[in-house]
Amino acid sequence: MNAPGQIIKQGRKWDQVLEGARTVFMRDGFEGASVDDIVREAGVSKATLYSYFPDKRLLFVEVAKAECKAQSDEAIKEVEGSDDIRVALSQAAGRMIRFFMSDVGIQVYRIVVGESQRFPEIGREFYDCGPAMVRSILVEFLKRAVADGKLKIDDIDLAADQFPELCKAGLHVQMVLGLRDKASDEEIDRVIAGAVDMFLCKYGVAD
Repeated sequence: MNAPGQIIKQGRKWDQVLEGARTVFMRDGFEGASVDDIVREAGVSKATLYSYFPDKRLLFVEVAKAECKAQSDEAIKEVEGSDDIRVALSQAAGRMIRFFMSDVGIQVYRIVVGESQRFPEIGREFYDCGPAMVRSILVEFLKRAVADGKLKIDDIDLAADQFPELCKAGLHVQMVLGLRDKASDEEIDRVIAGAVDMFLCKYGVAD
């Protein structure tokens, strides 16, 4: 697999390949996943795999896009399921930061950043299926919260960009740069609490 940037063709075994790849990537990570393991798990031939994905990086990004979509769908359910603004923001922050800090989240971030200059479509597709979807969810959530009088925000687009960045405070850049390989639950909870506290300090409505 050494020809990134080629158009990916969907076929009848597309989902089968993705599910097999997801299992292997989640278990072994990007570097540890071999083509042999993926085709064995997916129950397809190498020729079938190569016909869809001529490069392992493209396959990994596609798996990550699907994972981002699943995370976004779950985030919608959690955010819409709570009337308490602090609880809703904390749930959204928890889901975001745990994906940012996961093996898949870190690895795909590195790959997308590394390949986007040569292959801009990789960056665009990942952004549309990941960060852009999260941003859209946050914008709609914040609009409703403002309309209900729970938040006071003049620039909702800016606020929707700020919140995910607060959820990366300190830990994400250390993970991306390989300065550490994991964060404890206590550290993650601290970042979540800090992100929500700071966001509400700026945009919250006094009782």
